Order: sequence, then structure tokens, then C-alpha cells
Amino acid sequence: MTGRFASLVALLIFAGAAHAQGAQWIPAGPGAPFSTAVRVPPMLYLSGMLGTDSTGKLVAGGIGPETRQALENIRAALTKNGSSLDKVVKCTVMLADIKEWGDMNKVYVTFFPMHLPARSAFGTGGLALGARVEIECWATAA
Repeated sequence: MTGRFASLVALLIFAGAAHAQGAQWIPAGPGAPFSTAVRVPPMLYLSGMLGTDSTGKLVAGGIGPETRQALENIRAALTKNGSSLDKVVKCTVMLADIKEWGDMNKVYVTFFPMHLPARSAFGTGGLALGARVEIECWATAA
């Protein structure tokens, strides 16, 4: 069992005691009903990210540009919280239309040139703001 995998298994076993282990909740902003991230050392859990720009609007162009922007938003959140894309161990990708899986993948793989995290992907009945894709990640953090 690798060190990272063993850490993940241990974390899952003791998840119920997260607060006692020093969990830190990073708020998403005023009125948001979720945290942008939750740190439970050594892990950082990011909420799903959409392909929105700095104004909160979806970028134009469909699945490719939205995937790129969602992953740039993830990169920024990871950096802000002491991690990086090369420390991502798991992603979950939610697609408004599973038929866009291939087009999403073309962009997704360019963000993980050294390793591909474990991943789940599934189609949905719709995403917030009418988005085509939402991506959440788990990463190790300093």
C-alpha cells in the first residue's frame, strides 16, 4: 500500500472525528451554502468548480472552454490553500451531457501531465448556472 493511499484510507476511517483532528473550513463567500474547501491534514477537499470567470459568469464556448476554466479555478484554489495540481489524487467530473466526455477529456489531460488522478465521471440532469461541467478534487496539502 503506497503512503498516499494509506493516508487516504486512514483519513476515511477517522473522518467522523475531523473536527477534533483540526479540520479547517474555507468559506465560499457570503450566502453560499457550502465551503470552497475543507482541509483535514494532510488532505484538502475542494468543492465542485464550474468554468466561471472572475465575475462569476460561465465562460463562452461550451465544454472545452468551461473545462479549461474550471481547472484553472481549481489550480487557483489549490495554490491559495497550499497545494497544486500535481498533488491531486482524486477528481469527480459531473457533465451536463455524458456525450461531451471525450471533449472534456481532451482538455482535462493537459492539466495533469505528470500523473492522472483517480477519477469518476458521470452525466447529470443539469448543473448550476447551466454549466456543461463541474469538477471537484481531493489533494494532499502542506
